[in-house]
Amino acid sequence: MLPAIQLHAINKRFGEVHANKDVNLTVERGTIHGIVGENGAGKSTLMSILYGFYEADSGEIRVNGKPVSIRSPNDAISVGIGMVHQHFMLVETLTVVENVMLGAEGGVMLRGGEAKVRAELARLSSDYGLEIAPDAIVGDLSVGLQQRVEILKALYRGADILILDEPTAVLTPAEADALFELLRALRAQGKTVVLITHKLREIMAVTDRVSVMRRGEMVATVETKHTSPPELAELMVGRRVLLRVEKAEREPGAPLLEVQNLSVIDSRGVLRVANASLNVCAGEIVGIAGVAGNGQSELLEALAGMRQPVLGTIKFEGCEVRFDQHNPHGMRKLGLLHVPEDRLRMGLVSAFPAFESAVLGFTDDPRLGAGPFLDHDRMIADLTAKMEAYDVRPRAPRLKSSKFSGGNQQKIVLAREIERNPKVLLVGQPTRGVDIGAIEFIHRRLIALRDAGVGILLVSVELDEIMNLSDRILTMCGGQITGERKANETNEQDLGLLMAGVTEQAA
Repeated sequence: MLPAIQLHAINKRFGEVHANKDVNLTVERGTIHGIVGENGAGKSTLMSILYGFYEADSGEIRVNGKPVSIRSPNDAISVGIGMVHQHFMLVETLTVVENVMLGAEGGVMLRGGEAKVRAELARLSSDYGLEIAPDAIVGDLSVGLQQRVEILKALYRGADILILDEPTAVLTPAEADALFELLRALRAQGKTVVLITHKLREIMAVTDRVSVMRRGEMVATVETKHTSPPELAELMVGRRVLLRVEKAEREPGAPLLEVQNLSVIDSRGVLRVANASLNVCAGEIVGIAGVAGNGQSELLEALAGMRQPVLGTIKFEGCEVRFDQHNPHGMRKLGLLHVPEDRLRMGLVSAFPAFESAVLGFTDDPRLGAGPFLDHDRMIADLTAKMEAYDVRPRAPRLKSSKFSGGNQQKIVLAREIERNPKVLLVGQPTRGVDIGAIEFIHRRLIALRDAGVGILLVSVELDEIMNLSDRILTMCGGQITGERKANETNEQDLGLLMAGVTEQAA
């Protein structure tokens, strides 16, 4: 059979940035083909060219052996290519059926189009195990189910080739496993899947072949069964990468952050954190393990001053935090800094140039200006130095925040917070959507902070990350802290029981 996709000598520039350099790629029909590379390696740009978001400066695209011109997503859809983006393209206030219909309504009278969508959704659900309530409001669905809607949209439009861009970046481990089962079912039905990811575990688990990109170039394509995570990591980064965290044992210092019986409600009045008590000492990393949605986000936001608790006390360096101090600015002044879980919604302003996003929360720093006015030259110089230290690519402080890859956006947020000398650092999902080289870099930075005496409270859905980085581990379920373990005295099974709400005694 002719390959599903053939890309030949694809080039794409964005100003001075050469995002794709003479890239060649062949994807065989009926396979799951992985594309890996560091953030900024050019893999998302390449797939955006294939889907028509960008037009290549030069090169050729063939689909099923035929040369095609793809200048828009409509062109891609017309030749059987669908794409599921890392950040979903859904209208949250509409139903599943209405989202699937958007752009394919079938004429002015919507009733006939809706009936067709419902029938096709029933067929797709049967063929691929994609069960979902057609009249559910998308905004009420879990992230995993929203992703399922995106896949249904692509299949409804006749996609035989499905591109998924970092599909598990926002999924829990259980949701990721369900996605892999779906991808295998699609392959069994003859569909072709292109999977962009930085997670080598996923590559090894689900792909048939894998291509590696580095700094805009395609450096290797190998059979998955003939490679290994260390080999792929070295191809991605261009050097050997440690796939584990190395840290020395150390005794923690005095408590810096003490929380007693904290309770937090959300905007709808639902209790999200119930009587949580914990402490973080100088020179230790305390990890919070739990399935997403069990109160970890609300706990971090309350500690950062973004939410007012309804009960409980917070002490910092032995002194109770006053009501007038309990806001983001007040907590920062105390020395408690925050890397939020969602860098796009809470860490950056996507429309701002990077040098402006890099000073959010610190605009009163006298080093950035005189009096009430900020000095752009100083701000740019400040971020330029951070970009060098944190290997942010491209080194373009004037570039819009939205134009950086997810991993490089994360580095900008981390640099902003870490370089302000925190006493306590709250970190939510530090390596979500980040490539393996950047993960190693971020982990080293966090360990260096801990060794310098900073107290770190870490929230992550990656259990490996929690176990590798933490000195102590707390588990959360249903808004409650269900257990505490020393990291060197537990395992995944033990933590999994506590995360599921099993009592300490039973665990």
